[in-house]
Amino acid sequence: MEIVFALAVGILTASGVWLLLRPRTFQVIIGLSLLSYAVNLFIFGMGRLRVGAPPVLENPEAVDPALYADPLPQALVLTAIVISFATTALFLVVLLASRGLTGTDHVDGRDDPR
Repeated sequence: MEIVFALAVGILTASGVWLLLRPRTFQVIIGLSLLSYAVNLFIFGMGRLRVGAPPVLENPEAVDPALYADPLPQALVLTAIVISFATTALFLVVLLASRGLTGTDHVDGRDDPR
């Protein structure tokens, strides 16, 4: 399970970086989204991958905390998903405005057919 998880994070990161280096604005936005997904998966994985474990301790003195899931990474990922959705929506609005004003969607403003 861990190797599949690590491969997923690595592939998302590599794809995101590759898209960030592209000349088109939409590809840069998709690359940023893929990088945020990779970071979310990485943070989620740091909370231990346990299935069926309760996230909250009822009596902290009597139990082993290693048997429980950590709820903090789950809360951080949920917050990051909301923030990345809002940021992506803002980037898309800026992309449409920039394309309407300049007539091109290149990051550097050039209009060559590459």
